[in-house]
Amino acid sequence: MRIAVASGKGGTGKTTVAVALSMAVSEKVLYADCDVEEPNGSIFLRPEISRTEKVLVEVPEIDEEKCISCGKCAKFCQFNALVSLGTPPLVFPELCHSCGGCAIVCPTDSISWKKVSIGEITVGSADSGRVSVIQGKLNVGSSLAPPVIRQVKSHIADDILTVIDCPPGTACPVIESLDGADYVLLVTEPTPFGLHDLILAVDTVRVLGMPFSVVINRFDEGDDGVENYCKNEKIHIMAKIPHRRSMAEVYSRGGILFDAIPEMLDLFKSIPQMIERGIEVE
Repeated sequence: MRIAVASGKGGTGKTTVAVALSMAVSEKVLYADCDVEEPNGSIFLRPEISRTEKVLVEVPEIDEEKCISCGKCAKFCQFNALVSLGTPPLVFPELCHSCGGCAIVCPTDSISWKKVSIGEITVGSADSGRVSVIQGKLNVGSSLAPPVIRQVKSHIADDILTVIDCPPGTACPVIESLDGADYVLLVTEPTPFGLHDLILAVDTVRVLGMPFSVVINRFDEGDDGVENYCKNEKIHIMAKIPHRRSMAEVYSRGGILFDAIPEMLDLFKSIPQMIERGIEVE
């Protein structure tokens, strides 16, 4: 089973929930950190890294001797990765999406391809080998998170419980991370901003046809807008995590949820079983 942990906005406690779920269960689990622009699950899981691999994508390379400076490739590119000012085009590899269209429209076959690195994947294990940890990290200045996310997910096997720590928001990196998940936990906070972005996230997973529940972090702070919304929309609230000063103190030292709130452990242990047998909305 693949459980994706997502959120409409950053800072709601998504990684807190994903790490807690990975550490709560007794079976072997794979933690896949797909928040490749700011991965931080490893801060808390502290895996022993066994190997690192580069994420490579193809970008165009111009043969200036064959190029006639027609500019067709630059006109075709919707991402402005190619710019031609009556000269052989300049290539901005950090903007290229490797679609191959520029080579198709080139009348002189002057475009070839070279591979460049846009990020890396680290593979390791934590908790005496019980938790496999796969982390993707996008290079600074690169804008293409989906290829890094796809390479993270290429390490996922079907025979192991997998927790996917998704990036925040509802854009392409989130869709790529959610693809193939069996269930989604949407983490939010009881604030107007949290509610606004939760609504966007709910709309996204509903369009994708994915089953989901909500986790409310710091539920005893803020207002009741999120709970009222979930009640009206018949959305199951999987867990409510209280606001505790001890949680902030533990988190700042790289600790996990149960170090500060041990009574949450039994609930998180039961989440995979609750998902498997189906959840009835009260």
